[in-house]
Amino acid sequence: MQPLTAKELEYIVDSMSNEDLLIKQCAMTSIHTQNPQIKQLCQHMMQRHQQHYHHLMNVMQHHASLAPVQPPYMTQ
Repeated sequence: MQPLTAKELEYIVDSMSNEDLLIKQCAMTSIHTQNPQIKQLCQHMMQRHQQHYHHLMNVMQHHASLAPVQPPYMTQ
C-alpha cells in the first residue's frame, strides 16, 4: 500500500471536519428536541458519524506509519 497523496489527505481532513460538525449538530438537536423518536434518531445518527470519524482517523494513523519521515529533497 502506498502513502496517501497530499490531495487525498486534504479530502480526509475535510471529511473529518464534516463528520465532527454533523456529530455536534445531532447532539444539539437531540438535547433540544422534545420528541422521543427524533431524539433517538439523532442519537443513532450521532453514533454513525462518530464511527465514520473514527474510521477516517484510523486511515490517517495508518497513513502516518506508511508516510516518509521527511519529504525527499529536491535537487537543483
